[in-house]
Amino acid sequence: MSNRSQADVISTWLRSTEPLVSVCCITYNHVSYISEAIDSFLMQETSFPFEILVHDDASTDGTEKIILAYAENYPGIIRAVIQTENQYSKAGLIAHRFLFPKAKGKYIALCEGDDYWTDSTKLQKQVQFLEDHPEYVITYTNSQPFDEKGLVNIDFGGAKRDVSADELKKGIPMYTLTTCFRNVFREIPMDLLSAKLGDVIIWSLLGAYGKGKYLADILPAAYRVHKEGVFSMQSEQQKIRMTLITSNALFAYYNRIGDIDNGLYFGEQSIKLFIKLIGWNRLITMITEKILTRLIQMFKKFR
Repeated sequence: MSNRSQADVISTWLRSTEPLVSVCCITYNHVSYISEAIDSFLMQETSFPFEILVHDDASTDGTEKIILAYAENYPGIIRAVIQTENQYSKAGLIAHRFLFPKAKGKYIALCEGDDYWTDSTKLQKQVQFLEDHPEYVITYTNSQPFDEKGLVNIDFGGAKRDVSADELKKGIPMYTLTTCFRNVFREIPMDLLSAKLGDVIIWSLLGAYGKGKYLADILPAAYRVHKEGVFSMQSEQQKIRMTLITSNALFAYYNRIGDIDNGLYFGEQSIKLFIKLIGWNRLITMITEKILTRLIQMFKKFR
């Protein structure tokens, strides 16, 4: 449990109205990690109110008890969303479905329950930038991967530069645990409910509202690499499948709203991912089998 009491956290807040930022944290079986994540939220030194929404997806290891204890000790800051059945196994987009609708803040910051922040000024700097620059919709920083042995020299490909609105629409990778963005989400487009990579959906939808700013003066957030990681520790084949399903969803969405350019982009991405998933040999075999089946049907018809 954090050394900072609720009174300590709110002592620097210049106003006591609705939170300006909603910190959204998704967790599942993170009993060994969740305290570190929540403590890193509570250490934020801000001039504005913020709230912390923690969604537990029916953990079986005691994570729920820790979250509820924090919510009891910080009733004016932390709200717990506890599931009795695992929702991710039913459909993805947990944050979109269960946290964003409850978020009161003008801005949303993301961090999953097995990661944590290292800079106590993170939220203050990100929110101040967004307040001063309405043309930007999202800010993000760097991330440092680590495991039980220490720092890990792996680059998971997050952007380390400013990005355009069109790059956001195309789902450019970012370090999710570092992001803070405008709360523009209301309803989830039906086309996107099947997507497996919720963060890519967020970036793409945000592209309709502005561009992205990389803030290099914030200390890298800590990204935990472990065997239970939802995406990072998946097999290469499973990563391709998850990305393909997400790309197909965005293809359907952009075609429906008449955004031809981005519809074509995600259509091309889906084709490339499908070929990568099954391989050229299997693709050629499938096409050949289709052609032969069609020829046999035609032959029987005109025999």
